[in-house]
Amino acid sequence: MKTISSRENALYKELKHLAGSSQARRKAGRTLLDGVHLCQTYLQLRGAPPQCIVSSSALGHAEALDLVNRCEALQTECIVLPDSLYAPLSQVEHGVGILFVIDTPQRAVPDTLLASAVLLDQLQDPGNVGSILRSAAAAGITEVYCSPGTAFCWSPKVLRAAMGAHFVLDIVENVDLSALIKTSSIAVLATSGYAEQCLYDMDLRQPVAWLLGHEGQGVSLALLAQATHRVAIPHRGQVESLNVAACAAVCFFEHLRQNLA
Repeated sequence: MKTISSRENALYKELKHLAGSSQARRKAGRTLLDGVHLCQTYLQLRGAPPQCIVSSSALGHAEALDLVNRCEALQTECIVLPDSLYAPLSQVEHGVGILFVIDTPQRAVPDTLLASAVLLDQLQDPGNVGSILRSAAAAGITEVYCSPGTAFCWSPKVLRAAMGAHFVLDIVENVDLSALIKTSSIAVLATSGYAEQCLYDMDLRQPVAWLLGHEGQGVSLALLAQATHRVAIPHRGQVESLNVAACAAVCFFEHLRQNLA
């Protein structure tokens, strides 16, 4: 293992840029997986990361040491930092002290939608985006397409909220959703609190694309007009509407329920 002890080290400066800047992560095509759970899941589902970064105190923790040993066996570069240098890289409170540097996948937009998918129209809250990714993966949906303006899916906050879902999904960002919908071979269902069609009245026994919109404004009017169907989730009480992540989960699992019946 290599040890870095200086804040002036070029690699350490690069790590700090990745930890603190979405622009730096996008430009480098890399991001950080922060914490034992995400690192374990990545190793299980994707294999060796390019780099493993561990705090000196974490080497006394069994789970962290196991991850380091597994990475070394896979010829991953492992770097030890003093706790004082590691702390600025991590956003996990009371964490063990390990993170992976990984390459963010670069995927192409397909010519047409054939399999069930999620289309995100300018969702800005990282927690919502991460929760939607997690629900999609749990419901067996594997394709996610994000418009410009949607929170960067490979940011630390989205990664933590998704709890490893990224590694079983094909995520494409900066997608022209209008062009994608035009060429879709499957129905596109947009969620809207003003829709007249009820989710539970829809026949979902085939692949569909779920179109989900901005937390405050919802799906844009232009995309709503392109959707095959506009659906609402019935609810009682005085709450005006569901949170978009909760709405997504209801839709995904109603789709799953109908296909399991």
